[in-house]
Amino acid sequence: MSAAEISVHNRQRKLRFDLSWLRRFAVKALAECTLHAATPNTPLSQLESIEVSIVSDAVIADVHVRFMQIEGPTDVITFEHGEILISSETAQMYAFKYGHPLETELGLYIIHGLLHLNGYDDLQKSDAAKMKKLQERVLKKLL
Repeated sequence: MSAAEISVHNRQRKLRFDLSWLRRFAVKALAECTLHAATPNTPLSQLESIEVSIVSDAVIADVHVRFMQIEGPTDVITFEHGEILISSETAQMYAFKYGHPLETELGLYIIHGLLHLNGYDDLQKSDAAKMKKLQERVLKKLL
């Protein structure tokens, strides 16, 4: 199990959400996600700390193009050094679409980022389907 600590920071001003709840959720998500390593020696098993930053669509779009050469905002960007960026606006859009609270969608994105750090990939359809199934199972367990 990872001995890493996780911190969650609100670095946007457009949307309000329960940051205290999200911080407690992130600690539980980290503990649960460490149990599901896709391969040995994942970045998650090596990290001492993980920083989750909730940002605006504009910020995540800038990072998306600078680091991945993909235009436009996305939901989550995970860096192997332990940084997870999450778009609050994209999360709000999907929370509304799926009929659940913004915090639930943000929690799902935290799980998604942690699973990336634990060796999961979603570039191929089959890998994405496997990852989605696991993240939904983890989310359901933690809620």
